[in-house]
Amino acid sequence: MGKVICINNNKGGVLKSTTTTNLAGVLATQGYKVLVVDVDYQSNVALSFGLNPDMFRTSIYDVLLNKIPAEEAIIKVHKNIDILPSNRDLISFEFRVIGDNKKYPEPFYLMVDNLSHLREQYDYILIDTPPSLGVMNGNVFTFSDHVLIPFAPELFSMRSLKEVIYTITELKELHNPELEILGVLRTLVNGVTNLHQDIIQETNKYSYETGIKIFETVIPVTIQFSNSISYHKVPATLLPEKKRKSASFDKSELYYELWYEMAEQLEGSAVK
Repeated sequence: MGKVICINNNKGGVLKSTTTTNLAGVLATQGYKVLVVDVDYQSNVALSFGLNPDMFRTSIYDVLLNKIPAEEAIIKVHKNIDILPSNRDLISFEFRVIGDNKKYPEPFYLMVDNLSHLREQYDYILIDTPPSLGVMNGNVFTFSDHVLIPFAPELFSMRSLKEVIYTITELKELHNPELEILGVLRTLVNGVTNLHQDIIQETNKYSYETGIKIFETVIPVTIQFSNSISYHKVPATLLPEKKRKSASFDKSELYYELWYEMAEQLEGSAVK
């Protein structure tokens, strides 16, 4: 049975999609079969593989709300990576679900009902989530086994982090007692700024008080990941090694380091 890991934070611009797709690249290069599920209407997963989401005839929206088999919407983007894409139809997802409780009496179980069989087809299912804490993310938390939280050390980001963890804890109690927080990934870090240093210290204190892991791997501010998508139409971890090594410091290697840390957590030390 494949593991389901969601990448979530209710703030945008913290590298959720970058983290999701580059982790998929790491897993794929190690021989794992991966499905990336995109539940954000911005469709960054498809864009990361050079695809135009406006061309999709079916998407995760149709799978969750119209009972279209997931296999009809899944697209192969690499020999070991498939994606279940999103498009702008998702903008109306929450209105549809909330507005029709007769058709959707259990609004947080749409993903469980329609995607659970995919666990048998993949080693890992990674879910890229929208920057919100609404019905869609309720579905994601109910379906997932683990949560990875990207965290950019900016003003108000600690408040956002605490809100995410509180929401995960509530969903765990109500709908998914097996849900675990893998840890917090620091992203877009500029170590020379006092603000970032102060917030990182505050984060470390919060980790010590709550027992939530802060990964040692840090993703700095860099253009390497966006350049890879813009010029090569793939996440940086899927670039040939020669192209990755052409940078003065190949930051895509950081996602390999992150995966080694995550694997240790998955083997037994995740926060329950």
